[in-house]
Amino acid sequence: MPSRAFEDTVLTHLDAAFNYARWLTKNDADAEDVVQDACVRALRFFSSMRQDDARAWLFAIVRNTWYSRVSRRSNATAANVSNGAPDELADDTLDPEERLLQQHTVALVRAAIERLPVDFREVIVLREIEGLSYKEIAAILRVPIGTVMSRLARARDRLTAMLKLATPMEAPR
Repeated sequence: MPSRAFEDTVLTHLDAAFNYARWLTKNDADAEDVVQDACVRALRFFSSMRQDDARAWLFAIVRNTWYSRVSRRSNATAANVSNGAPDELADDTLDPEERLLQQHTVALVRAAIERLPVDFREVIVLREIEGLSYKEIAAILRVPIGTVMSRLARARDRLTAMLKLATPMEAPR
């Protein structure tokens, strides 16, 4: 049974870890498996956690777990399955047309992020969606902060270019 310290320190970040894993795997079922394996690893090595930031530590374990799974299944391709349910709650203050436009925009951005190479996708997700600092991202990815900044800039540029090419929803006549 997990210790109270583990529950309080690490398990409070499970939702964020699942979100990160889902962006890496592009599949809810695989993300659940990755997070489950990562939690087992985190529990096993909890006593060796040296960082004050359990969230970044757990994200690093999630990332390493995913990469070890990918390397074991190097000839398999990740499925691109979505549960179809939006992660964000709809803004009830919007009228139906505005809500439809918002959902369309969210879908365009999500699809564009999923098309990014994994190195760019993960820095975008960690910074823009999970709100981690450059220092935390550098620790998770085990790269210098300058590399994080460079990848993030290039990822944003690619994302912007993809979104400019995306077909906007036609306005009603």
